[in-house]
Order: sequence, then structure tokens, then C-alpha cells
Amino acid sequence: MAVTLYGIKNCDTMKKARAWLDSEGVAYAFHDYKVAGIDNARLQKWCKELGWEVLLNRAGTTFRKLDEADKQGLTEAKAIALMVAQPSMIKRPVLDIGTRRVVGFKPDVYAAIDFPR
Repeated sequence: MAVTLYGIKNCDTMKKARAWLDSEGVAYAFHDYKVAGIDNARLQKWCKELGWEVLLNRAGTTFRKLDEADKQGLTEAKAIALMVAQPSMIKRPVLDIGTRRVVGFKPDVYAAIDFPR
């Protein structure tokens, strides 16, 4: 079972999550949205599991800079389209441990995960 950390390299929260994983000796692959993007199918799967409201970062600069028309009437399909077009709108990090996904970084939540070693 592989562990993958999804996010953006220079994000402060991502740096904290990566440092925590490294200090705990957790092997993981890093998927940088700025380099590799994100596909619609993966976001659909995540939205089904977690809910699009959890994944869409409405507090971030990228979302706040959207035209009001783009922010109104959000649906799952519209949110996915926005996140595919601008992956920096996805809350970070998304930690994929194979059996489930965890959004955001909280050391106590990560500490409770039974990571494959």
C-alpha cells in the first residue's frame, strides 16, 4: 500500500506535513499539483468519499479572486471543474493512504494513522 501526499511544494501547510512524515519515517510519494495537475476522475472519487465542500478551499486566494459568477451556485460538478482548472483551490494536503484520504494537516490526526512501514 503506497502513501501519496498531494499538494503544492511551497505551501506552508504542505511543508509541515512533509516534515512530519519525514520525521516519523513514513515513506510517501509527493504529487505536486503545479507540476502534475489533477485529473477529473480522481477528484470525482475524492468528492464521493469526502464531499466536494471538504476539498474546495474557499478561504484561499485563488478562490477569493474568482468572479462572483463563478462563486455562485456551486455544485459538485462546478467545484470539480474549478479544482481541475486551478488545483490550488484544493485544500492541502490530501494524504492518500490507500484505504482512505485525509484532508489537511493536524499532527494528532496523522499520529493516529497506522501507516504502512
